[in-house]
Amino acid sequence: MERLSLITMRLQLSLASIILCFFSSLITAQDLTLIKNVTVFDGERIMENTSVFIEGNKIKAIGNILGDVDGRLIDGTGKFLMPAMINAHVHAWSPESLKEAADAGVLNVMDMHGIERFQNQMKQLNDSTKYANYYIAGAAATVPEGHGTQYGFPTPTLTTPEEAKKFVADRVAANVDYVKIIVEPWKKTLNSETVEALITEAHKADKLAVVHVSRLDDALMVLNHGADALVHIWWDKELSAQDIEALKRRDFFIIPTTLTTLKAFKSMGEKSWEYLSKEALLNQIRMLHEAGIPIVAGTDPPNLGINYGTDLYEELRLLSEAGLSNLEVLKSATSNAAISFKIAKRGFVKPGYLADLILLDGSPVENINNIASINRIWKQGKIVK
Repeated sequence: MERLSLITMRLQLSLASIILCFFSSLITAQDLTLIKNVTVFDGERIMENTSVFIEGNKIKAIGNILGDVDGRLIDGTGKFLMPAMINAHVHAWSPESLKEAADAGVLNVMDMHGIERFQNQMKQLNDSTKYANYYIAGAAATVPEGHGTQYGFPTPTLTTPEEAKKFVADRVAANVDYVKIIVEPWKKTLNSETVEALITEAHKADKLAVVHVSRLDDALMVLNHGADALVHIWWDKELSAQDIEALKRRDFFIIPTTLTTLKAFKSMGEKSWEYLSKEALLNQIRMLHEAGIPIVAGTDPPNLGINYGTDLYEELRLLSEAGLSNLEVLKSATSNAAISFKIAKRGFVKPGYLADLILLDGSPVENINNIASINRIWKQGKIVK
């Protein structure tokens, strides 16, 4: 009797194990996706007629994948697969802003000034498929009555180098991802010594120091102080050969916000001071690119009516018009941005990276306008609804 009971128990355990394995395989199958025979931009180069295997929330393998996958199979023939995009300059005020970005394949946005309490609430949406991942500068560094104080919400300010340590410490306590500094002389603005102190304190805290400028001389000044990035391009005058040589010796990247700058020129109408023409502005971007300065795409919404999603496509068109190859344009909104902001496991199509992907019906390398031909979007392996 005892022997029969033992045999029965073993049979029951074996049956339970089989059932568990069966249901486990079904669950696993639901988390598998194979995109076959697709052209892939992996963040660096183009791979023709290859396959990408997604398992769970990550990219498992790329290449000639043999056999069938017991999951979703997508025929990528004639289609183009690339990393989800990054908008490196936004001001997002609600979850709807992040949803608008995600729906356009922009799954990462870098906020450059806002209310820290609200920003940290919105960061809690980062794990949701519906919303773009949200990175923040918190409150940008500015002076009383300076640029950034005019928007109707409380903004911490400073005026002296001695205040820089506390200002940066407060931003770190607010869980910022980088420190934003504003140098804007059309209003009261920070002096050179305070900017230098802010950059130094940001680096001590292991944070990037990114700086808003609108004049070339200010750009050169903040870069001499060690700024990691310019989050706008200057619009007052053109680079000289001497300037270019000086910039080559600096380790920084630039977010030109070309669309915003051109819209600002138009909104100013008859100018009471000189600013660059569109041709000259685009030429500045081309010169920077040729000098080896990483170009990173950003649009600065909602300023001047710019949206959080599809207007990034217009920024990419302008970078193409500036003379960047379409491959380099794609890098500006993917790998360049991920590397520059140190965003882990995003911005590339590589094994082990998060499956944040866009499938297009046409190649934007052949025609940059194909960036709008979205077939589907994945965030961490799940379809963005």
